[in-house]
Amino acid sequence: MSDLNYHHLRYFWAVAHDGNLTRTAERLNLSQSALSSQIKQLEERIGQTLFERRGRALHLTEAGRIALDHADTIFSAGEELLDTLRETARPARALRVGALSTLSRNFQITFLEPVLGRPDVEVILRSGSAAELYAALDALNLDVVLTNTPPARDAISPYLTQKLADQTVGLFGTPDRVRGNRPFEELVANHPLILPTRDTQIRNAFDTLLSRVQAKPTIAAEVDDMAMIRLLALRGTGLAVVPPIVVQDELARGDLMQAAMLDLHELFYAVTLDRRYPNPLLRELLEEAGRQASQQSDR
Repeated sequence: MSDLNYHHLRYFWAVAHDGNLTRTAERLNLSQSALSSQIKQLEERIGQTLFERRGRALHLTEAGRIALDHADTIFSAGEELLDTLRETARPARALRVGALSTLSRNFQITFLEPVLGRPDVEVILRSGSAAELYAALDALNLDVVLTNTPPARDAISPYLTQKLADQTVGLFGTPDRVRGNRPFEELVANHPLILPTRDTQIRNAFDTLLSRVQAKPTIAAEVDDMAMIRLLALRGTGLAVVPPIVVQDELARGDLMQAAMLDLHELFYAVTLDRRYPNPLLRELLEEAGRQASQQSDR
């Protein structure tokens, strides 16, 4: 259909999303009759009626719904192309990253390390809830979402998920709390715990472990932010249940110590859309993360 008039298709696309011919005509600064004529020419070209009128409202026919699906794909690809070309024309290319607000800051820095400080790269990092970040990803306002809870996978899901890291979870505390090698049951019986909230994979797995060993510890705090868990552990509030990457700087300085490593894991993921023109900077990062994950699994 090489002679399809894409101006006609765009007018149809606008009316289909608005659901109102008059409102669309006003928005596009056209007369209603001119807009109606454009759509009629498209219908004549493809040999199908695209709308049926019910009262004052326009409703898509079956052919109209099919045409709208294709129009969405066509104009979304056009927006991606423009975004990509705008980025490549800029002195500094932008990488737009969304991270779950509860995600470890150290993990985020580790993932972004290959591009941080590069003069040709501007990293735009925002945090938020899963719903906020996936909405921004859908709107092409983000290139990737970093999370420890991947979206559900099904036949109609638009998301691509890549596992970036698998971190073993441990118990960590100040040196005065961590003395000698103590069994897990003794540690949780004698020290209050700083735990992630119940809506996290770490907490669910840890609660299962407690149930298995029939332990009922004292909970000093339940926190939805890894940075706050780290600060509370530094204060001596209790033993923190986190992956070591969360407290890696404190471990290196000796401010915190490892009390035990657990048979629990936190997985980190990158979630993207299957875009026709993906950000080349993101491809670099994902390839590097894949190499690091492969090296870890070989050890």
